[in-house]
Amino acid sequence: MPRPPASPFLLLDVDGPLNPFHAAPHDCPAGFAPHRMSPGWLLPGPDGAPARPVEVRLDPSHGARLLGLGYDLVWATGWQADANTWIAPRIGLPPLPHVPFADIRAWRPDGTCAKTWEIVSWAAGRPFAWVDDDIDEADRAFVAARHPGPALLHRVHPARGLRDEDFELLAAWAAGPGAAVRG
Repeated sequence: MPRPPASPFLLLDVDGPLNPFHAAPHDCPAGFAPHRMSPGWLLPGPDGAPARPVEVRLDPSHGARLLGLGYDLVWATGWQADANTWIAPRIGLPPLPHVPFADIRAWRPDGTCAKTWEIVSWAAGRPFAWVDDDIDEADRAFVAARHPGPALLHRVHPARGLRDEDFELLAAWAAGPGAAVRG
């Protein structure tokens, strides 16, 4: 008996999609609440003092909504494994695997985001949707040329975060031919 196909991955960036960090303090999107966090990637101050916590805005409803989309969820963020400590519990997600990134701040000479090459390698041909605020046409062209499986690269505005229409698009792609047949 053949095994059913695996669900597509949903590769999640934190800053932008889950944390609308570009929103002005008085324009925080509805449903998002601020949290003070001290993840391990924060650098100490110039005098060696501990790093100041960062403010992260999260919508606690996002975890259940993401879990209900029909994907295998994976962190694709500079937070890497720290997302399981700082982000997942606040939005109701279990610990998730993460795509390991060597240098999240590097941009490639071809104009692609630093994550793009490593995401394509990590996904190893499996269908995926990726939500990030740094996706552009260079990333889409790279994935189309080098990833043999279906892929949806969805840019989320970093001042708005994930919204109803983003969830609708992701649900339709996971349920439709996009995840099963390269479009």
